[in-house]
Amino acid sequence: MAMFRSLVASAQQRQPPAGPAGGDSGLEAQFTCPICLEVYHRPVAIGGCGHTFCGECLQPCLQVPSPLCPLCRLPFDPKKVDKAAHVEKQLSSYKAPCRGCNKKVTLAKMRVHISSCLKVQEQMANCPKFIPVVPTSQPIPSNIPNRSTFACPYCGTRNLDQQELVKHCVESHRSDPHRVVCPICSAMPWGDPSYKSANFLQHLLHRHKFSYDTFVDYSIDEEAAFQAALALSLSEN
Repeated sequence: MAMFRSLVASAQQRQPPAGPAGGDSGLEAQFTCPICLEVYHRPVAIGGCGHTFCGECLQPCLQVPSPLCPLCRLPFDPKKVDKAAHVEKQLSSYKAPCRGCNKKVTLAKMRVHISSCLKVQEQMANCPKFIPVVPTSQPIPSNIPNRSTFACPYCGTRNLDQQELVKHCVESHRSDPHRVVCPICSAMPWGDPSYKSANFLQHLLHRHKFSYDTFVDYSIDEEAAFQAALALSLSEN
């Protein structure tokens, strides 16, 4: 829980300021979505609290009856989520160095550049595999889809965990132009098993840097999860 609070605090600091304070080296961080931790893509802003997210990243929150802001946890009206035009304008105005090759790229084009940057893809493929500090105490449900291992949507290679799927696709299917269904998203309760990603490799690199089951208990609803997290936080203090 302490790590979660640290991530939230870090994400709050990433909300874009009025100008490019911090120079080129800090620009990408200033315009980073707190959910996917990548430069904003089609950013939207929540009317009440004003927090900004990628439009795609906020979609799961809009699927529930009483959505809460993923950052501050305040309730908001889905009808008051609007396109963040001022942020899109800034993304087209500022440049920052690529984290892999260090080439300066307009922030609006940073995602496209990163998806084709060989140095970034090598970094992603060579990341160490995540191992929990302690084994999870959650029981393994028997009546829900397998959310631990997946099959490659291109060649059908099976029993790949999330990190192995990313590495496999980077190494074996980097140039495959076919539109495919993301096996990770389709296994989630909010996933659409018929939706095909236009650029699956880019989707993998941007959306699946961590395993959902590290942070999500699928057996309880959102309110119960919030209360459990709150109780754990109070017990740590």
